[in-house]
Amino acid sequence: MITANGLTKKFDSFTALNELNCKIPEGCIYGMVGSNGAGKSTLLRLISGIYKADGGSIEIDGKNVYDDPSVKKRLVFVPDDLYFLPRADLVRMAKLYSSVYENFSYDKFKKLTATFKLNPNANIGTFSKGMKRQAATILALSCNADFILFDETFDGLDPVMRNLVKNLLYNDVMERNATAVITSHSLRELEDTCDQLSLLHKGGIIFESDIDNLKTSLFKVQVAFADEYDRSRFDGIEMLSFTKHGSVSSLIVRGNREETAEKIKAMDPILFEILPLSLEEVFVYEMDALGYEFSEVLKQEVE
Repeated sequence: MITANGLTKKFDSFTALNELNCKIPEGCIYGMVGSNGAGKSTLLRLISGIYKADGGSIEIDGKNVYDDPSVKKRLVFVPDDLYFLPRADLVRMAKLYSSVYENFSYDKFKKLTATFKLNPNANIGTFSKGMKRQAATILALSCNADFILFDETFDGLDPVMRNLVKNLLYNDVMERNATAVITSHSLRELEDTCDQLSLLHKGGIIFESDIDNLKTSLFKVQVAFADEYDRSRFDGIEMLSFTKHGSVSSLIVRGNREETAEKIKAMDPILFEILPLSLEEVFVYEMDALGYEFSEVLKQEVE
């Protein structure tokens, strides 16, 4: 388990992380989403032991990462800004990784290289941005590390390669009970990949939830009645939003779907249906309930 308690990191006058707390259980894919400068990359560098915390602690299975090389050998980190040895090919990089990671698998390396259809003897410097991301993914997964950290996991990958990386990452976590921590600007990229998801903003986690629970506990209700009514008719039902156009109302409800359906059906509506929400819609309403403007929290800088 990865545990952060009161984690703080500053760069001169800029506070990248401000007393952040989180627990990332083993055997899951944990996604972090947020705007540029939210603290995602800093948190990954603290987890991997590249940065030393200015306050609080970051531990893996109860051990401080920064001061313990044995813990660092259990994790592999693929940064947003990729680095390869000058004029190196994948074979040379594999030798470097295998010298550090005792569980590095050349069989897995060969299979992944073939899967991505990359020439292991080609100069990586000649690769496109997407091919370099693929190369880094091959090397990271071949390490068979307990903890796999990806910053901007799908950056530069086309849709086909994105799905391939998602499937490989999912299989690796399932087969080895590994833990993957991945970041992205896009909720849609993480929606069908992660078990848990957190939203970072201004150096802190402002929302964190299990995705399955998140998507099943919040839903949309459309309902209409023959008589005149207002919001008070739904007293006893937890609503994050209520809008009414003519006789038809739309409710965003948090709670048990079956219990909510029974309550509303007992009111004898002339129209009633429960609709699912996308993960982005769920976050919009949850952020609104917390007093945040979702679009501002996830606003991306112009590159």
